[in-house]
Amino acid sequence: MTTTPEHNQRMANMTFASVYPLYIAKVERKGRTREELHQVISWLTGFNDKQIQELVNEQVTFQTFFQRATLNPNAILITGTICGYRIEEIENPLTRQVRYLDKLIDELAKGKAIDKIKRVKK
Repeated sequence: MTTTPEHNQRMANMTFASVYPLYIAKVERKGRTREELHQVISWLTGFNDKQIQELVNEQVTFQTFFQRATLNPNAILITGTICGYRIEEIENPLTRQVRYLDKLIDELAKGKAIDKIKRVKK
């Protein structure tokens, strides 16, 4: 499934602060913690807790959020379907990165172990 230019633009302009409370609510509703959410965000982006809060306070768009991030090299191992899109087939890099984050948060909410979410090989 390919994304439209309008969809990609909507993703770029959406603020991280607008979805961050939804991420927290989703994981906490499923018995996970804000700390675990931050571990997942940090693994993907390289941001620490303070930086995540600053990005929320700044009301940065996802475009700015991912421009400032240092994407984990193992992010390419994030595959599967999210919101009707097969992640590895999304051509727009920013939309794919946003969907990486969505997928990781879904996995956290579904009870997957942090090491598996982080694609850590044992």
